[in-house]
Amino acid sequence: MTADVTTLIARYVRDIPDHPQPGVVFKDITPLLAHPTGLATVVDAITAPLEGRRIDLVAGLEARGFIFGAPAAVRLGAGFVPLRKAGKLPAATLAESYDLEYGTATVEMHADVVAPGSRVLIVDDVLATGGTGRAAVDLIRRAGGTVVEFSVLLELGFLKGREKLADVDLRALATV
Repeated sequence: MTADVTTLIARYVRDIPDHPQPGVVFKDITPLLAHPTGLATVVDAITAPLEGRRIDLVAGLEARGFIFGAPAAVRLGAGFVPLRKAGKLPAATLAESYDLEYGTATVEMHADVVAPGSRVLIVDDVLATGGTGRAAVDLIRRAGGTVVEFSVLLELGFLKGREKLADVDLRALATV
């Protein structure tokens, strides 16, 4: 399975230069999602190593982490927690600000969604500098949850985001 998913990622994730600003190379996953078995293969690769383990919640980072996180939650028999950009959630929230490779941002989740002791899988599409991932881990822990694993489709190894997540079991399906 790993070779299949790695091949799919290499073939169907395309680079879009200078998006969202000059100097940034955006990893576009839409060709992978449009592939007849792309999404299913990725969800299988994310969930297979966790089958049989207790996962209470899958937290997906806005927006592309939602695409993989929600079906992963269904597959694992877990609930889904959206980790959103600031100002998008209607109830009381917990928030963490972080640095991006091209600016700063804040991620939020509802304050009452992760019960103390919950075992949580965090899912995102790309690990770049690690700021978003660090904020997600900190939010889950602040709510009393335990991060079982942080899973990403693609890791941009040259940006060293893994260093910010050294205290987390991090799994990337592919690394560039």
